[in-house]
Amino acid sequence: QSPLTSRESEVLTLVGSGASTPEVATTLNISKYTVEDHLKQIYRKLEISSRAEAALAARNLNLL
Repeated sequence: QSPLTSRESEVLTLVGSGASTPEVATTLNISKYTVEDHLKQIYRKLEISSRAEAALAARNLNLL
């Protein structure tokens, strides 16, 4: 069971696949600031601190 919301999971999936913040924003039709807010929440919830760890977390949560 993932502690993430469905939107956070979408963001994490895209980040885990190598998308930049602007690419995630465009894909999800949200602002880059919203993406950054989601990333902060993801990092906090998963106790991680980098995009590399986010990619690994996405794989571990079967999002990739």
